[in-house]
Amino acid sequence: MLEARGIIKSYGDLKVLKGIDLHVAPSEIISIVGSSGAGKSTLLHILGTLDAPDNGVLIINGQEMSKLRGREKAAFRNKRIGFIFQFHNLLAEFTALENVCIPGYISGADAGKVEQRAMALLDRLGVGERKDHKPSELSGGEQQRVAVARALINDPAIVFADEPSGNLDSKNAEDLHKLFFELRKEFNQTFVIVTHNEELANMADRKLEIRDGAIVNHATISH
Repeated sequence: MLEARGIIKSYGDLKVLKGIDLHVAPSEIISIVGSSGAGKSTLLHILGTLDAPDNGVLIINGQEMSKLRGREKAAFRNKRIGFIFQFHNLLAEFTALENVCIPGYISGADAGKVEQRAMALLDRLGVGERKDHKPSELSGGEQQRVAVARALINDPAIVFADEPSGNLDSKNAEDLHKLFFELRKEFNQTFVIVTHNEELANMADRKLEIRDGAIVNHATISH
């Protein structure tokens, strides 16, 4: 599903990523751990095409990213990649349902079908009855479930999550962690998750540790 080879990234004189090699199989859940400043979020942003590497090859779902330009890359990202962030990034002026629908509208899909799928996802995630509420009227856990539904609306090939439970209390965090694995089971969804949460990291199929811009530990976890 994803292959990265020799990913290098610097900001000025600061070398953030020093040649990352990574592969992710379909339906696999990978966790990436490491101390603050190790390069985790930079790597996730590059894998998610939000940033470009200085050197290296990135292939997602059979498509080499360096061969896409501008709008082509934006369209690929919209249709094939989902994102879940720590701070939800929901648009305050829109309802939960509208927030979930936005990537679907952008993709050019039929509006009625987008809304039908959005409602089905909200129901599946346990927040269907909150569809007409704006983010300020939702709890943290509800906001994050809406964000998960938004990430899934276009049936992405892969979902990237950056500290997805970092803003949640322990109960909501536990529920969210379980949800990722339920979604993998139901939709064969592939996840790459950056996290400081050891419990979540250890639930994954594989755990990668980044230190000083390099992968220093690569563990397959038996459950």
